[in-house]
Amino acid sequence: MPQGPFDPFGWIDEQAALRARSGLVRTLRPRPAESPLLDLASNDYLGLTRRPEVTSAAAEAARRWGAGATGSRLVTGSTRLHAELERELADFCGFEAALVLSSGYAANLAALTALGGHGSLIVSDALNHASIVDGCRLSRATTAVVPHADPAAVRKTLEAHDGRALAVTDSVFSVDGDAAPLYELAAACRAYGAALLVDDAHGLGVLGSGGRGALNAAGLAGTDGVVATLTLSKSLGSQGGAVLGPARVIDHLVNTARTFIFDTGLAPAAAGAALASVRLLRREPGLAARARTVAVSLHRGLTDAGLSAVRPDAAVVSVLAPSPEAAVRWAADCRAAGLVVGCFRPPSVPDGISRLRLTARADLTDQRIEEAVATVVRTAPTAAF
Repeated sequence: MPQGPFDPFGWIDEQAALRARSGLVRTLRPRPAESPLLDLASNDYLGLTRRPEVTSAAAEAARRWGAGATGSRLVTGSTRLHAELERELADFCGFEAALVLSSGYAANLAALTALGGHGSLIVSDALNHASIVDGCRLSRATTAVVPHADPAAVRKTLEAHDGRALAVTDSVFSVDGDAAPLYELAAACRAYGAALLVDDAHGLGVLGSGGRGALNAAGLAGTDGVVATLTLSKSLGSQGGAVLGPARVIDHLVNTARTFIFDTGLAPAAAGAALASVRLLRREPGLAARARTVAVSLHRGLTDAGLSAVRPDAAVVSVLAPSPEAAVRWAADCRAAGLVVGCFRPPSVPDGISRLRLTARADLTDQRIEEAVATVVRTAPTAAF
């Protein structure tokens, strides 16, 4: 029998102490409703989360349909609003059908678990998002992790497999903001009869014609064997996720995807806000180009000043830091100077390179861009130059 007082969670204290010694403690920082700080840390790429058309649509949806969905989508959680959003998303992005879920994380879990399974193979990029990693683990498929953005490695892995297969990748990788070689990946999948699943969380609203996404930009939207997952919480300024693809794939998810079947439906307010954002994108197709222009301007200003920043393929600008400690101090100094930026360090970045992460927003003026660049440069550690 164990001696001493019973403490089933004593091991948590040991883990907490280890995190503290390693400088890896995460803390919640509730933000105020209004803030004087310039926010380049959020994923509100188009500045829609506070647009009156979007917030009014959210409020009206809540008044009409209620505060919550009231149940899972297959019981009472599907409203006409959800169906309207699914039709609009599918049409806007160029797919036959869509299925809305409670989050982008849930969408990736749904797609991977429903399309994987025993005996199948999933080929996953080494830098894919955590939701893809978790989806691969839950899928019960054999998962092969291949080097980042390497279509030749995907092709070689598929060639060695006999049976059902699926390759999965982010369209735009959230840390460095680089885009996947989607056309080449699709060609590799076609050559070996595999499906291609693309998480377009950071492409929707930024890439493609009028912000229709990375698959639209690559000419792959709606093509055979291609499925997309989306989040409604970035460019669309709302919350939730979706899977887009052939109607038979969507029907399969409705019948088999556990994160759809057993989860409460997306709240009507979020569905209404997302629907308003998609329609706003149709009316203002220049928003996507503006977000890309802002990202290029941020990158140019930082690199002209001598900092090392990754060329953005979408709206994410990654600035390399000399060490994890320097990255944390740099982000804190930016905040103290009125600018909020993201801070990525090990173990969140598997390559071990710490970074600041700036997200471009279509609603930023040229003056605000200059202020942001000046703040990052002024607070940069000497070793960053």
